[in-house]
Amino acid sequence: MRNIESIKKASLITAIKTPYDLHGNIDLAGFDALVEAQIAAGVDGIVVGGTTGEGQLMNWEEHLMLIAHSVNQFSDKLVIVGNTGSNNTREAVKATEYGFASGMDAALQINPYYGRTSEAGLSEHFARVLDIGPAFIYNVPGRTGQDLTPKIIEPLAGHANFVGMKECAGHERIAYYEQKGIACWSGNDDQAHDSRHLHQSHGVISVTSNLVPQLFRALIDSPNEPLNAQLQPLMNWLFCEPNPIAINTALAMTGAALPVFRLPYVPLSESQQRTGVELINQLNAETVVGGVADVINPADVKLY
Repeated sequence: MRNIESIKKASLITAIKTPYDLHGNIDLAGFDALVEAQIAAGVDGIVVGGTTGEGQLMNWEEHLMLIAHSVNQFSDKLVIVGNTGSNNTREAVKATEYGFASGMDAALQINPYYGRTSEAGLSEHFARVLDIGPAFIYNVPGRTGQDLTPKIIEPLAGHANFVGMKECAGHERIAYYEQKGIACWSGNDDQAHDSRHLHQSHGVISVTSNLVPQLFRALIDSPNEPLNAQLQPLMNWLFCEPNPIAINTALAMTGAALPVFRLPYVPLSESQQRTGVELINQLNAETVVGGVADVINPADVKLY
């Protein structure tokens, strides 16, 4: 396990996709191939079983197995962040304990969603999980329905195990935190370049880097407005439906993953895929995980 200062050096962290086999089970060989592509592109870390990795569609046995597998296979090359958050504090505590017992470097913790709680309840929830080990706190009001404001976060940032924020509230919030010495990683791919180079974020926890990790590495390493502008249409397309629908579809379109989906996620429509084919194939195929994209044959799609 890495210490917090070394974790903070990870500027590009991919919220890695979880691929499935033809029976709808986690495809570990396929997962390893996706992670190896990230390593080859110079990515610093992965979030395992996050929203993009469909932790919400796994049972805890699958979820914790995948974290342990990632540690066993890749902890010498990558920062391993396990999504062990939950809207149930007891479940979050138990999962986080298991994740650290498996050797993950840090947890990703979200505020209780749907069954929302008070500010006092949020503070107690995060204090319980921070006591276990290093953690990123994830603020994504569009999914949780509740904004984690600086009033809530600033006291928590003093905890010895607080790594920083995965922040989706935009540049102003990120700049404010960074000025206060609170590390922030952008949770919005389309803003990641400017958050890094204009607002001093520590980096990004990215969906798009599943598909184009080499290009995202360049985007985060140094200011590159032409590349940022070039990738904006692709990033917008990857969020044309709720994540992870489009990234799942894109990796199936390039052959990097089988076209197997766990419901309620289904592939993008044919017209949406054709837009993606045009955007992906404008790029050098060597920079795309899986290479050239094509529309998925509907007969090959499996839903579980």
